[in-house]
Amino acid sequence: MVILDLLRNMNGRIIGSGKETIILAHGYGGDQSIWDKILPKLCESYKIVLFDWCFSGANLLKHHFDAEKYSSYEPFADDLIALVDEMKLESFIFVGHSMSGIIGCIASIKRPTLFKRLILVSSSPRFINVEDYEGGFDIAEMEEMFRNIEEKYDVWSSNFASIAVDPSDPPSVDKFDKCLKRMGVEIALPLAKSVFLSDYRHILDKVITPCTIIQTKVDFAVPNSVPTFMHNTIKGESTVEIINTNGHFPQLTAHQEFLNVIHRVLTS
Repeated sequence: MVILDLLRNMNGRIIGSGKETIILAHGYGGDQSIWDKILPKLCESYKIVLFDWCFSGANLLKHHFDAEKYSSYEPFADDLIALVDEMKLESFIFVGHSMSGIIGCIASIKRPTLFKRLILVSSSPRFINVEDYEGGFDIAEMEEMFRNIEEKYDVWSSNFASIAVDPSDPPSVDKFDKCLKRMGVEIALPLAKSVFLSDYRHILDKVITPCTIIQTKVDFAVPNSVPTFMHNTIKGESTVEIINTNGHFPQLTAHQEFLNVIHRVLTS
């Protein structure tokens, strides 16, 4: 298969075999290595598309990251659609971690025929609490986090990785910490503001693609009320799957259970 320009620019890889295609999209601070533990099994039955978003520290073109352009999720959704159009994909399963889950929702509204299913992993349409919605954070907590990112990024990234992943899984914490440090503060700060100050609750009732919402038992970033809210608001068919692990990265800390959920969803 010829590797096309956009796929190359996003460190794209096409691996595995099978009639159906799964696209795996990482979230804030990550890169495609976040999916490494689940790849061997998925590649037995599916064609897998992996890539690094333009903000990723693994993307050699990250110095071209335009914080103003990517101050919302819509340009990411446009990049995703452009990528699959370049690859001439007509239908696929999209697995989006964290911010990428909501990006996938936006892209599915723009081009619903492309998306066979959305699998939204630890995703949230809004992180800030308001009177009628529990996002998980107060605005003062977010402002403090932004100051820590700006003033002591290396310390913040190590602390954030430990909280976000699960301190009982040091290798996975170290993997994400290294991803964050490769991204760098110049990208991490504006992107954190774009992610953690976003509000995409209003788009959910426009999502008609079948959705599976995967949540861990305890996620510091996404309280359990959020997947319930998403399930009740998404227009299309949706289900919620709770994985028995802590943290924001079930594909790292409970990869076998994560794979079991994926298998059950895609074969039922």
